[in-house]
Amino acid sequence: MKVNKNGFTLIEILITAGIIALLAAIAIPNLLRAKIDSNEAMAQATLKSISSALENYMSINQVYPTNTDDLTNVTPPYLNQNYFTGNYNGYTYSSVLTDYTYSITAQPVNSSQGIHSYTISSGGVLTKNP
Repeated sequence: MKVNKNGFTLIEILITAGIIALLAAIAIPNLLRAKIDSNEAMAQATLKSISSALENYMSINQVYPTNTDDLTNVTPPYLNQNYFTGNYNGYTYSSVLTDYTYSITAQPVNSSQGIHSYTISSGGVLTKNP
């Protein structure tokens, strides 16, 4: 008598599922870490853009703006986007502005968006906060 073998055995399906689960267990954490690294790099780049706008404002007006709206509500704007409202790529931005100093902080919205916070201060000094 001839046995007709159509389809897969249970063992073959379990082995395939195990291999897929193993590959997913390796790949998913790496993808999540890449997203966090990307957000952190974007936060640093955004802080440098804000600092550049503040330094440009200072070179023209001899003082830093005391309000972040002074960077976006002029023609042409020093910044094309207001980073200080809402979150931008997983980070929120806050500022402390005086006539002669500034400090801008980028804080991650949560730990799945970023791990470190960053601050840039007068003169464009960027630091990673503990």
